[in-house]
Amino acid sequence: QVHLVESGGGSVQAGGSLRLSCLAFGPIYSNYCMGWFRQAPGTRRVGVASIALNGSTTYADSVKGRFTISKDNAKATLYLQMNSLKPEDTAMYYCAAASWCGWEAFEYWGQGAQVTVSP
Repeated sequence: QVHLVESGGGSVQAGGSLRLSCLAFGPIYSNYCMGWFRQAPGTRRVGVASIALNGSTTYADSVKGRFTISKDNAKATLYLQMNSLKPEDTAMYYCAAASWCGWEAFEYWGQGAQVTVSP
């Protein structure tokens, strides 16, 4: 059974850093594209970053140069390193998995981790 568990959210001042982790259970980790999405109150959930099986990455324009997605296959863990955080990065962040790397393809979701950035 597929299961994704995020950790590492929290509160930080603008300019600070946080790292999110996502532990994957089940057969998806070695077979699926993995990604991070976020949803701020009153807005729709949007893709932040994804990483394909071959390691190629894709980022939303709003986070390019500040966020880095990576994975540790041995630990079945996905990461999102977030640097130079801005108040507009405040959102619930979700780990996700998909059979291919298209923003609309993601079908498995974690429970979310809150990130709050104060001015």
